[in-house]
Amino acid sequence: MSSGLTSTPAADGFSMPAEWAAHAGCFLIWPERSDNWREGATPAQQAWVALVEAISTTEAVTVLVSTRQHDSARRLLPTHVRLVEMATDDAWVRDTGPTFVTNPAGEIRGVCWGFNAWGGLLGGLYFPWDADALVGRTICDLERTPHYRPDLILEGGSIEVDGVGTVLTTEECLLNPNRNPHLSRDQIEQFLHSHLGTSKVIWLPRGVYLDETDGHIDNLARFASPGVVMLTWTDDIDDPQYARSTEALDVLQRSTDATGRALTVVKIHQPGPLTLTETEANGVDAVAGSQPRVAGARLAGSYVNSYIGNGIVVLPVFDDPHDAAAIANYENLFPNRQVITVPGREILLGGGNVHCITQQLPAHL
Repeated sequence: MSSGLTSTPAADGFSMPAEWAAHAGCFLIWPERSDNWREGATPAQQAWVALVEAISTTEAVTVLVSTRQHDSARRLLPTHVRLVEMATDDAWVRDTGPTFVTNPAGEIRGVCWGFNAWGGLLGGLYFPWDADALVGRTICDLERTPHYRPDLILEGGSIEVDGVGTVLTTEECLLNPNRNPHLSRDQIEQFLHSHLGTSKVIWLPRGVYLDETDGHIDNLARFASPGVVMLTWTDDIDDPQYARSTEALDVLQRSTDATGRALTVVKIHQPGPLTLTETEANGVDAVAGSQPRVAGARLAGSYVNSYIGNGIVVLPVFDDPHDAAAIANYENLFPNRQVITVPGREILLGGGNVHCITQQLPAHL
């Protein structure tokens, strides 16, 4: 495995493009952990198939898969989808894979952050995580892409950029002592700017209620275009999410982006609230060191956790009364893209959604 570059992306003229910029492809990891995905991950794998079929209509898709699952994945996935055998601990490639950066000449490099399973021994979601800690570098080797290795624990779902200098994140996650307790807020900001090519951080206080990632931004607030932010919302003032969304709204309404532009906020009402059924909970193997799945537990459902692809947006839906409004919002926000819906519940049962299990590879110019 190649060693990392010793400079930084910003110093080398690289920055992270917005997700709506053109893609050369998309990575996913095939799910199989029986202590996170119910019934041996069979229902989750069906959700992956639907998602891969949607994304692969407009961009190349690579699915990383273990040796023992290769034949099954090959049988279920479209034949034009590339399978690559790779060791992983779970399927969250947004967080374990590289963050890709580009320069004006169209060159691509990767940023391979440190990974400790969302908290290490202080609240992390599984142990060990050594295979997942290598996923970013392995993908960069696969793509023959030079990469940086900052001394920072960070997951891709905890940052959101607009491509013109602004990064959104949450204090709940990036300032959590189970990530980088030795670094101050200002020092973390400098890491973000030097490795994403940004110049302004907008810190939202907290993420979605009971999000087991410690409040990833991609479940709460995402850029739909420069100056436009979609925000997970609820109208129920008694819902614990209400305080979290209103405090985020307050920050966004008082903020400007890196260009000095005021932000337009589009509220997208959350599904549910959704809870884990007894059948779903009983289908997960209980293993020491893994996140328990308990019947009645609230799920951190969100429509914001979507994938912006080439000419499409893939939106998770939940057979919920709020689905229709979410679809309408997306059609208004992305008028030049086809909105494709996929079933989101099985992915949510594992702790995330469509954005969490995808990682885009920018297009070469």
